[in-house]
Amino acid sequence: MILAILQARMSSSRLPGKVLMPLAGAPMIVRQMERLRRSLRIDRIVVATSTGPEDNAIEAAVSQQGIAVHRGPLDNVLARFLGALEAHPAEHVVRLTADCPFADPRVIDDTIALHLTAGGDYASNTPPHRTFPKGLDVEVMTADALRRAGVVANSPEEREHVTWGIHTRPDQWRLVFHSQAADEGEVRWTVDRPDDYEFAAAVYDALHPRDPDFDSGAIRHFLRGQPGLQAFGGDRRL
Repeated sequence: MILAILQARMSSSRLPGKVLMPLAGAPMIVRQMERLRRSLRIDRIVVATSTGPEDNAIEAAVSQQGIAVHRGPLDNVLARFLGALEAHPAEHVVRLTADCPFADPRVIDDTIALHLTAGGDYASNTPPHRTFPKGLDVEVMTADALRRAGVVANSPEEREHVTWGIHTRPDQWRLVFHSQAADEGEVRWTVDRPDDYEFAAAVYDALHPRDPDFDSGAIRHFLRGQPGLQAFGGDRRL
């Protein structure tokens, strides 16, 4: 059983409420879940949000899509993940964040496949020298590794960032990393700022009506013909 946990909150400091901002007529988190459902390796998706009243809207939007929701402490995301795992037992956990509306199911599946075949505690496509665009991030770990991270966590960073304790204790974990041939580590497809959202909305408006299942290759192809979007907001987008 492979459980994907998508962390989400309304109280983003740079772009509050971003996970429910519309992309091609639906909340961003809904668009991301549509993409996650195309994964061939993920067995179940759970959204982990906080118990704060501001996040009631996330639960309402997600529940309408038939996706389970687990709620826990706002500032202890690790506790949220552990609670979601306890409520939905699985052997492996995929960590995703709800500010990545271009999440690529193929990249997710390839990272999961590497994790399973390598037999490590943790796998990701964000090694020290990342090659995938920011916004295609995926982390995969065994359920035991996540539980161990909860046991050893002794800092605010570990509780907020979930896998911080794994990254900072590489001698205690078997880590493997998934990379691609192209070096796109500086490409920015995540949504943290207003210009990120404007970029994402422009891509969705152009591609989603023609093909709701558009992939990363379609994004690259579209951007090659859009010079005004290639460095939108001052960041590399292609």
